[in-house]
Amino acid sequence: MSAPDPHYLSLVRELSERIVEAQRPIRVLDAIKWHSTVRKEFFARDCRELPAVDQDYYQRNNPLDFDPAVKRAEFQQIERDIARKLGQLNPLAQIMRRMCREYRSVVRMLEVRGSNEFGTISEDLYGSSSDVFHAGDPTLADLGTAMEATLINLLQNASMQEARKDIRAETAVAILNERLLAVFPDAGIRVLLNDQMTADAAAGSDYLKIRSDALFNRLDIDVLEVHEGWVHLGTTLNGTAQPWCTFLGKGTPSATTTQEGLAVLTEILTLRSSPSRLYRLINRVRAVTLAEEGADFLDVFNYLLQHNMTPEDSYSIAVRVFRGSTPTGRPFTKDLAYMRGFVQTYNFLRLAMSQGELDSLPVLFCGKITLEDIKTWRLLIDEGVVIAPQFLPPHFADLKGLATWMSFSRFIASLSFDQLQADYGALL
Repeated sequence: MSAPDPHYLSLVRELSERIVEAQRPIRVLDAIKWHSTVRKEFFARDCRELPAVDQDYYQRNNPLDFDPAVKRAEFQQIERDIARKLGQLNPLAQIMRRMCREYRSVVRMLEVRGSNEFGTISEDLYGSSSDVFHAGDPTLADLGTAMEATLINLLQNASMQEARKDIRAETAVAILNERLLAVFPDAGIRVLLNDQMTADAAAGSDYLKIRSDALFNRLDIDVLEVHEGWVHLGTTLNGTAQPWCTFLGKGTPSATTTQEGLAVLTEILTLRSSPSRLYRLINRVRAVTLAEEGADFLDVFNYLLQHNMTPEDSYSIAVRVFRGSTPTGRPFTKDLAYMRGFVQTYNFLRLAMSQGELDSLPVLFCGKITLEDIKTWRLLIDEGVVIAPQFLPPHFADLKGLATWMSFSRFIASLSFDQLQADYGALL
């Protein structure tokens, strides 16, 4: 295959850099977060009053660092230039233009924080709990309900309870710095304390932030290593290392589903996850479902409290669902990405293994990609427009163990669970 035209690659790089620069001031989670004062007031009132968050709250506390109208016009101009310079039917151009459209929607979503339109745009970008995986299949809400019942049964066993969270943030930072230095020895990755965060941890371009007052156990640190480190930091580093498609270091909402699904899948495949961790993820789906059905913040908080979640965890999950909105508004549906992405990525993995298409699997890590585009990215790697990922987690770098385990999955999935229950039930 002949080398790509240097002029074409130069155009791709130029347009890619324009996307990267245009999206730089857009910080979704910073723009929609509820500050610690909201939490303090909620608990001071015995968790019985709706938090005082309205449309003005975001304008006062989380002002945007850009003019929304100007920013939307900027992305529209980039999209036009991509079509003009690369062609409307060029597969790479189609991906880049879609990114511009998504970013325009994100800008509009942030512009209308605290309104019902915020939730409508969120649903367009991240989906709804009423979405199905395939025609006739159960919905995400059904997945949440089914998994909740299974996990509640598991968590009744004492052996499934997690260890006490007694590792301070400073110690967690030291442990993760040591582990990630071993994984990314030349990448300059830093793990840092941060006292402005609402989440326990968050990955950036070349750093992992840990909330300074958070407490962890060993399992939490294991999860952070593979979820935030191996996947989120790994795909960011692979994306920013791209010579032409530098935008692969930045994720759009559509890429979030694949990213979070891949991260959860990696937790599970490496045995770093736990029923308690999965229960929290499933409860995020349940919380979004309730909010979509009309529940307010207090309804969701109390539901979680009644389902064996601590007050702190119940508040944390409820905030994730209503951030950017109001305590009585439509939800922010990003948290559906974890379970939706897990199911989609796992099914893709099963199919690739069953058909022997192993070369497609490392492509998942070449940057912040969407599963739907993976065939295009594989072709672009073959053409030399995109380089193969430099970092792969151990179970993807050497697929033998994963392939052996997955070889049985299609057959096992075809067995009737009801019949298994009838045959094996007497043994339990």
